[in-house]
Amino acid sequence: MEDLKRLIAAHPFFSDLRETHLGLIVGCAANRRLHAGDYLFREGTVADEFYLLREGRVAFECHIPGRGAVVFETIDAGEVLGWSWLVPPYTWHFDAIARTDLRFIAFDGGCLRNKMEADAALGYDLMKRFMPVLVKRLHSTRMSLMDIYARPNSTVMGTRAR
Repeated sequence: MEDLKRLIAAHPFFSDLRETHLGLIVGCAANRRLHAGDYLFREGTVADEFYLLREGRVAFECHIPGRGAVVFETIDAGEVLGWSWLVPPYTWHFDAIARTDLRFIAFDGGCLRNKMEADAALGYDLMKRFMPVLVKRLHSTRMSLMDIYARPNSTVMGTRAR
């Protein structure tokens, strides 16, 4: 558990998290791996986790009728993914696929929601961390939609290389 606590504290998303809050959330975390080509989550399924990406690259996709799956953003190690666990009805709004082998920390959304309810300071801190992620993803999606209308035959939208 101490190694997991150290990994969480070292991740950019939680690097300045108070020690008391770190102690609360580590019990909701698990270290995981995933192979390239596997999905972390699929649109419309239950969103019960979020992830701190430690190694690898993930692509966000949405299905567009007549065009299939279209990538609208990619992220790399050091990023966080998954905010749908915070917003009822707790379902994913797009797909996330591993472009490379991944190492990540998965957090149980139900466990964290309970801890956020019990500790308002923790809840406020986590919401302050997640709101910029949500805004960034919405902006990225908006820009990608502008691309798709400007380039109607494109298969990849707004892919970022880092």
